[in-house]
Amino acid sequence: MNSLSGQIFNLMTLLYRAHPWHGVETGDQSPEIVNSYIEMVPTDTVKYELDKRSGLLKIDRPQRFSSMPPMLYGLVPRTYCGERVAELCNSKTERNDIVGDKDPLDICVLTERPITQSNIIVQSVVIGGFRMIDNNEADDKIIAFLKDDFVYGVWKDISDVPEKLIERLRHYFLTYKDIPGEAKHVTQITHIYGREEAYEVIRRSQEDYNVKFSGLDSFYQ
Repeated sequence: MNSLSGQIFNLMTLLYRAHPWHGVETGDQSPEIVNSYIEMVPTDTVKYELDKRSGLLKIDRPQRFSSMPPMLYGLVPRTYCGERVAELCNSKTERNDIVGDKDPLDICVLTERPITQSNIIVQSVVIGGFRMIDNNEADDKIIAFLKDDFVYGVWKDISDVPEKLIERLRHYFLTYKDIPGEAKHVTQITHIYGREEAYEVIRRSQEDYNVKFSGLDSFYQ
């Protein structure tokens, strides 16, 4: 980026909001600590998600029954679940038919603080993840806690998380797409993995992103 284009870009960043998926860094300490864009908070009774084209938060669907997220929920910027994420999922499940879901990598951020506002960026310490398969698509859920959290900040790995909290998270992800009166959504969690494997999922999702969106990274330099 030359001097003039750099000045123009700096001016645009003052006038326009960065796209939460493409315009925010994953973080200098990734994959151990990552930036997370929060789409939903525990008080939400409506399913919000990022509109990938505009970068605005949109309503995906009203929840038809009680299904509120038990944690902050969102995505890791500049990640993409494509061929490399799917390859790891196939290897771990001894399958060959799983593909990436073509979305940013999902992340759950645990904190003892009552954060009630979404559409924010938080720093998250990665401790593990769920290997979730939605139909035949890899849909990993990274588990993390809010950086410097007073209560959860002592955790080092997902094995430190109380089993009852793990089950609460599992129940949410296995049921939150179910709609009464309609066919049950085919979702499964095949593994709960620790932080080293979560790091690998994040690295692969970053590689998938770089391939899918080659050229964008140089634009943001």
